[in-house]
Amino acid sequence: MEKAWWKEAVVYQIYCRSFMDTNGDGIGDIAGIIERLDYLKNLGIDTIWLNPVYRSPNDDNGYDISDYRNIMEDFGTMEDFEKLLQKAHAMGIRLIMDLVVNHTSDEHPWFIESRSAVDSPKRDYYIWHPGKNGIIPNNWNSFFEGPAWELDDATGEYYLHLFTRKQPDLNWDNPEVRREVREIIEFWMKKGIDGFRMDVINLISKTPGLPDGRDMKDIRGHEFFANGPEIDTYLKWVQESFEGYDAMTVGETVCADLDTVSRYVDEESGFLNMAINFEHVTIDRNLGPFDEIPLEMPRLKRCLSSWQEKLDGQGWNCLYMSNHDQPRQVSRYGNDSVYHKESAKLLATLLHTLQGTPFIMQGEELGMTNVAYDSIHDYRDIATLNYYRECINNGDNPEDILKRINRCSRDNARTPMQWTGGINAGFSTGTPWIALNPNYTQINAEVQESDPDSILNYYRNLISLRHNNPVIVYGSFTELNPQQPQVYSYQRAYKGRLLMVALNMSDRTLEIQLPGLDKKQEILIGNYADSPEYSPKMHLRPWEASVWIGS
Repeated sequence: MEKAWWKEAVVYQIYCRSFMDTNGDGIGDIAGIIERLDYLKNLGIDTIWLNPVYRSPNDDNGYDISDYRNIMEDFGTMEDFEKLLQKAHAMGIRLIMDLVVNHTSDEHPWFIESRSAVDSPKRDYYIWHPGKNGIIPNNWNSFFEGPAWELDDATGEYYLHLFTRKQPDLNWDNPEVRREVREIIEFWMKKGIDGFRMDVINLISKTPGLPDGRDMKDIRGHEFFANGPEIDTYLKWVQESFEGYDAMTVGETVCADLDTVSRYVDEESGFLNMAINFEHVTIDRNLGPFDEIPLEMPRLKRCLSSWQEKLDGQGWNCLYMSNHDQPRQVSRYGNDSVYHKESAKLLATLLHTLQGTPFIMQGEELGMTNVAYDSIHDYRDIATLNYYRECINNGDNPEDILKRINRCSRDNARTPMQWTGGINAGFSTGTPWIALNPNYTQINAEVQESDPDSILNYYRNLISLRHNNPVIVYGSFTELNPQQPQVYSYQRAYKGRLLMVALNMSDRTLEIQLPGLDKKQEILIGNYADSPEYSPKMHLRPWEASVWIGS
């Protein structure tokens, strides 16, 4: 497997709206990112993934773009962005942006012109349909609840929107659309950015004829709008847009299984450096993101291992357990009360010792948790609000709905960054756009800076170890003890070096068995102060993580 900078990187995701506000309007801004670059440098990360900062009406918090070549006024100016890019690069930090080209905002000039008349020159930039006998063209559902079609009264036709009705899908079968996208890519690459995370990129090819979908776990119709018949052609076309650039390309691939994703990221024949897969963040969900079922640790282990084994030597993993679309990982996969610190550190150990590139969601390095708002009026996420409204219309109990939302809403990851225990957590001098998590007085960067045993300092150590031990980056993966349901253990091997990892993902002390080795293994890192020496048989305390290295 060839070496590459993006394989050795540790990526830090910045949700600008919630990161740092410098002008007191309650909204994070680009100047705030610049102000906190020293914090990121000291954390040890070397790449920033910046969620959309383009011009947008904000129906879906920036994922509905009205101008791809300008910065949203809430966040600053193009000059601010260029200053951020220059300062980050000067500090050795790369920056990738979000490329959102499955859809635009309905306020984008393309769509305004497209909907102006059925014979508009840009009509075919989007997917229009007259409907069937006065009803919607097919039974496809939106990811954000309800049908994926909206009637346009002016022309009497429907347009497709796989997300909100203000996010019409682009028609990638139109070569003019592909040309426009390439120009957007070139615009930002010439600015000097280092690549893109590509939003729902595997949805850009739809099946001709738009056939009805079946009722099943995933979004209805996905078999005809995800991984469509021309997806390889279009992804190859996107790949060719980066020729001449040493770029990082990360595709978000919804409704895609391991075999499909492995084809997209194959080092010899694929189109993407890596892909954001969803299997491990759906195993505790039934029919949708708010339909929670108990997390079965053996299923999680098997899922993670299968991706490691399949891509080892063939492609590259994108390692994450939380981001702006997922609840906080310590609340979802760990124990955010009794074993908050231990489980937060364990999950960090897990992600940073697997093969792949780790992605840190802002605040994850502090162990930020889910928030439980008392009222639906505190929520801002459109998917959450749509879900609440649909459940109310179905006669569900409001308290029960709110409990599900408290655990599963995307807003869990979007509360303001907890910098200090002072006013508004040091995020803003004004009223934050979304309410803070009340636990910011206990969980914040200021407190953790001075605590050598903090989650923050544990992340710093993990990142440093990863940068200084190639076995953590490039080592092969072998799972150990798959029969132990609550213990996840594995080894990594590379050029004569051996890494052994043991994780007790439970609230109980458990006995673990590891291979007997001829040579001594030294403790590399552990989340308890007195980590055990390596032994073929040992006990791991609740949520204990231990990593050993040797030959």
